[in-house]
Amino acid sequence: MRRIRLLLRLYRIQRVLIRHGLDELVRRVHLFRPLAFVQRPWPRRSRDPLGLRLRLALEQLGPLFVKFGQAVSVRRDLLPEEIADELAKLQDRVPPFPSAEAVALLEGVYGCELGQMFAEFQTEPLAAASIAQVHAARLPDGRDVVVKVLRPKVRAQIRADLEVLFAVAELAERYWPAARRLRPRAVVAEFEKTLDHELDLLREAGSASQLKRNFAHSKQLYVPEVHWDYCRRGVLVIERIDAVPISDMQTLRRHGTNIKKLAENGVDIFFTQVFRHNFFHADMHPGNIFVDVSNPEEPRYVAVDFGIMGSLSARDQSYLAENFLAFFKRDYRRVASLHIDSGWVPPDTRVDELESAIRAVCEPVFNRPLKDISFGLALLRLLETAREFDMEIQPQLVLLEKTLLAIEGLGRELYPELDLWSTAQPILEAWIRERRDPRTQLKRLVEAWPQISEDLLQLPDLLHRHIRSAEQEARGGGPLARHRRPSPRYFQRRYTGTVLLVAGVLWLGLNTYPFVLGWVGVVIGLWMLLLNRRG
Repeated sequence: MRRIRLLLRLYRIQRVLIRHGLDELVRRVHLFRPLAFVQRPWPRRSRDPLGLRLRLALEQLGPLFVKFGQAVSVRRDLLPEEIADELAKLQDRVPPFPSAEAVALLEGVYGCELGQMFAEFQTEPLAAASIAQVHAARLPDGRDVVVKVLRPKVRAQIRADLEVLFAVAELAERYWPAARRLRPRAVVAEFEKTLDHELDLLREAGSASQLKRNFAHSKQLYVPEVHWDYCRRGVLVIERIDAVPISDMQTLRRHGTNIKKLAENGVDIFFTQVFRHNFFHADMHPGNIFVDVSNPEEPRYVAVDFGIMGSLSARDQSYLAENFLAFFKRDYRRVASLHIDSGWVPPDTRVDELESAIRAVCEPVFNRPLKDISFGLALLRLLETAREFDMEIQPQLVLLEKTLLAIEGLGRELYPELDLWSTAQPILEAWIRERRDPRTQLKRLVEAWPQISEDLLQLPDLLHRHIRSAEQEARGGGPLARHRRPSPRYFQRRYTGTVLLVAGVLWLGLNTYPFVLGWVGVVIGLWMLLLNRRG
């Protein structure tokens, strides 16, 4: 039954592509070839521009395909202008669903007429996206808000398309050896988790509140206020903001906006979210970004749509920051060592060989002005190099890579002379210095103390058992005394092992780089204790 559903969905996708004159794509995609015999002869190609045909096809195919178009649209350096302009319309100009359905959905959620919840509700939507659309409204106390409501049956439609993606990923891993390194099923699973979060608007409300706290006193980013009393799993009510869309360059220039500062602030905000807050907005296409131009010399971003947020483990944070700085300093041996230490490449990889391969990829990138260095180009070349060393795609980094590419594309669009590295480097260096500062580590020790103390509570019992065992053996009550009297080295190993075990647990509890020192302490400590026990 599942296979029949998949074949039907693939057939529908094929029909949509052909209907919009994209039959060349169908011919080239092997996945569609088994279905070609049930399709009538290829129709005459549409005379509409390619970008328009592509946008209309993605809109008709549904939310997952619209999201793909949104992600691609931010990289104008990789697309023809005509296609980029059309795909940009997917950011906030997706055809809305009927207003009557939106009103019916809201009244069903609230259990009453909208007039009892809002003083005013505009049935004409402000904007429509792939998963939801928003309407302007006014609360009984006079505050202006926007009401975000999920599209009808969007969960079922996304579930059907995810089944197609999982099937394609499974086939790729089974029949295409090179795809195993890319871990397509793991990537699709990460995508599925992201979409589940995006379909829960209460989760989005929580993310917006957290981001607002993180930037509570910021002059670079403003986050609208969530009105929790009106929020439900399928409904989000948030403050309405008065700002200029980031894509409206004409209006921004008319207000005298400092575009250079705006572009630099975008990079600053991204790296601050990733490394200082470890909580970043991962859907940074232009439809979700506005600019407050009340002070043109100090323009402030206004973010909306918090359905996709990302975070990293402390380990990934440290390795990424070190990688970025080593890459910028052209220390390719350090980059290679970090990749091996992080487990992103097999542990038996030779550092010198990986260093040489990375140098060959990166040096051409650096043979140009810093303002012209493209993360997109570097990532594509690194992926080609990765095949040689069986480097696996890290699913937990997919959101970060996607967001970084979007930020770079947006920055280049705003200010083509943007020097991404000179803006990012001071932030990364300051973060690493702060992370290694003893005062910071002491603060983290205090914050992590509740968890560490739980682990430490078990150590006295362990230490007590070993001491009692040693005393019994020394008095002749243990198995060791029946053969020989314990030597001073025996007791030295016992106490040293215990100290190393405690120190290793504390180091891991601090989450301090390098993490391997904590594990070394734990492993050696346990080994010394077990060695004594056997001896």
